[in-house]
Amino acid sequence: MVQNHHREPLPPAPEYGHDTIADVLPSCAAVLGVNGYQNSLDLPPAGRICVVLVDGLGKALLRQHGSHAPFLRSTLSNSRTLSAAVPTTTAASLGSFGTGLAPGIHGMTGYDVLDPDQDKVVNLLGGWDANVDPERWQPHDTVLERAASHVRVTTVSLPRFAESAMTRACLRGGEFSPASGVHARVSVALEALRRPGPALVYQYWNELDKAGHRYGCQSVQWLEQLEEIDSAMRRLAAKLPPDTLLLLTADHGMVDIAPEQRFDYSLDASLIDGVRHTAGEPRMVQLFTEPGLDANGMSLLLDAWRQAYGSRAWIISRQEAIASGYFGDVLDSVHGRIGDILIAAREPIALFDGRRVADSAMSVVGQHGSLTRAEREVPLLTLHRPG
Repeated sequence: MVQNHHREPLPPAPEYGHDTIADVLPSCAAVLGVNGYQNSLDLPPAGRICVVLVDGLGKALLRQHGSHAPFLRSTLSNSRTLSAAVPTTTAASLGSFGTGLAPGIHGMTGYDVLDPDQDKVVNLLGGWDANVDPERWQPHDTVLERAASHVRVTTVSLPRFAESAMTRACLRGGEFSPASGVHARVSVALEALRRPGPALVYQYWNELDKAGHRYGCQSVQWLEQLEEIDSAMRRLAAKLPPDTLLLLTADHGMVDIAPEQRFDYSLDASLIDGVRHTAGEPRMVQLFTEPGLDANGMSLLLDAWRQAYGSRAWIISRQEAIASGYFGDVLDSVHGRIGDILIAAREPIALFDGRRVADSAMSVVGQHGSLTRAEREVPLLTLHRPG
């Protein structure tokens, strides 16, 4: 384990290839007989598989609020704990989920990241840059693409995601079946699973994450969304063909941040001296330094951050992050998309560059992106077994 030269040792990195979000679809594909994949999660034999990904449902939150999700809770005792990708944000984890690869390979290294070719920070989720081709940014085959040549593959998700940049980058392949409402998503998934022959269905739910960001993951609104998901999964499981394996997982967890724990670090000149670009998430800030910054300048910048936030965050260099394995193996083409310095919040704080984010961003309650167990650990629930 690489040390952080500070108070707390760094948490271990995800073991990509073993019990991570990147291993779910490859294991499903292997069960269905798709060549080139391994069933590393030891999933049971099945003729059809449906994988539901609930954005933002960390395992700690499910345990804490299990009384609001009795059906999901009933499967917890036989569940597995997976690690999200790093950073623990949708772009990175869905990148790993869709490709079966670590972020250092697929290149989805954060929410906002540097595009070295443009020397510009770009968004990899809802605000994709017009000059960035999703299929060039993430050129590797997706699991759904490869599986679609062997079995029927269907994605069930909101209509606006049919041609989204994230879908094109990491979840392309097979048929896209749009469905907006809760009941519609269950019905469309059942229709896809009831067709003759082997099938792989991927279903995405984003409402829980949205409620968490706006109201917090301890809010009534978040609990209502959890109850909706629980009810929908109970209905789905009850109506499946008997040879179907129904799995539920998530891309990351979430923690609530009090208003007084949200900080604009750009107000401290020492924290941005020598910094060319700021990116990442409020709980995983990525700093890209000026090309001419020498070793002394880098040391001063690291020291400034460690003095300001070292008791509340892990503050590491790009080299330390890569050596620790957080991004898995890192391709040369991806290296420059990772910050020269990363600030990973350990306590419930959020860090913003007030020069480049809107005031509304500072009002977001639920946050994620860092290395804590609450953000990294996600469930893999088996909601229906074949037979």
